[in-house]
Amino acid sequence: MGAGRRRRRRPRPQRAGARRRRRGSAPGKGHLATAARRAHPHRDSRRGWVGCWRAWLLASRPTLRCWTKETCVDDLAVLALDDAVAAGADYADVRAVTEKTESVAVQDQRLDGVERRTARGIGVRVLLGGSWGFAGTARLDRDSVLGAARTAVEVARASTAVQRHPVRLAPVDVVQAEYTTPHQIDPLMVPTEDKLAVLLEATAAAKAVPKLTFARASTDAWRTTKRFVSSEGADIRQTIVQVAGGVECLAVGEHEVQVRSFPNSFRGYCGTGGWEDVLALGLAEQAPAYAEEAVALLSAPELPAQTGTLVLDGNQLALQVHESVGHPTELDRILGSEAAYAGTSFLSPSDLGTLRYGSSLVNLTLDSTTPRALGTYGYDDEGVAAGRHPLVGEGVLTGFLTSRETAPVLGEDARSNG
Repeated sequence: MGAGRRRRRRPRPQRAGARRRRRGSAPGKGHLATAARRAHPHRDSRRGWVGCWRAWLLASRPTLRCWTKETCVDDLAVLALDDAVAAGADYADVRAVTEKTESVAVQDQRLDGVERRTARGIGVRVLLGGSWGFAGTARLDRDSVLGAARTAVEVARASTAVQRHPVRLAPVDVVQAEYTTPHQIDPLMVPTEDKLAVLLEATAAAKAVPKLTFARASTDAWRTTKRFVSSEGADIRQTIVQVAGGVECLAVGEHEVQVRSFPNSFRGYCGTGGWEDVLALGLAEQAPAYAEEAVALLSAPELPAQTGTLVLDGNQLALQVHESVGHPTELDRILGSEAAYAGTSFLSPSDLGTLRYGSSLVNLTLDSTTPRALGTYGYDDEGVAAGRHPLVGEGVLTGFLTSRETAPVLGEDARSNG
């Protein structure tokens, strides 16, 4: 063999019918390569490659399994909607949801846990003959999604046999839109090491306080991506990014345990936004003061038993409003069709405009557009745009929390308030 000449490898013999795979590639890619060569005679032509790949993908799409890309989930949502309508639904809507979460926690100067999770699923809701039907699946392939659509129709059809009152939907502005909660730094893109550094600095600052027993700090991140499509023509893509962060200081005495949390208990701060909101908390700067309070509570005298005026701070007041006004004004609870978690309601539709909730100084507004609030969104799960709606005005009940199903009970012109 002359100098500079390279020896060419002799191709290995293949048995008849065997599929040729690219070296080092996954079985799926190898199958693509083989199919492409069989499907197009001009295998060395770039245009030929593009054409045969497109043909193969289109032919394979009905059985293509989706496990990573939200675009594929979107396509399946439209497929489910079309199938539900074709199966006889009077109305149908589909929600394709991908939720990614991460939780990081430390105790003192050691890692307490890191948890990451991704969940995907599609839910199909249909209205047929005035009755609801619903089915969902987390198996994101064509057969499973079509099965969910047909099951939803079957459930609705069966539900007509026990129907009390036919469901009538309030009108809605049909939109095609995209919405993302405002944020600067996606919390799920922040390295875990950076999060640990912030948390460990906070617990170190807390533990510097004498007699503090434990210090814990945590941060959570959620990113929920939804696509909503309906038979009325709505098509909404929405991304909700939420964060949480806080520090907890525990002091253990001879007969008791005292805890102080910043800025709140139950994960600390929670809201829509980005990692910048967790950094803005200044956990390490705030932790020592709360650690000192936890220690001081161990030796603090008992409050005297007496009648007096109690002043609630904003966080506790928000919880009281949530329980005393939020849940009771949910119209589905008032009508008796919902009782989960918070039970039913003491209100009735006839209380609107007459029941006094408090003094004339009390004004409460439902507002799903509040910046950085945990309940902020662009559109609800029925495609209704977020907005502001009064619930209590000058102490009197003036509104309910409604949906497209419950709003018509209040009158012909009533609409869902999201």
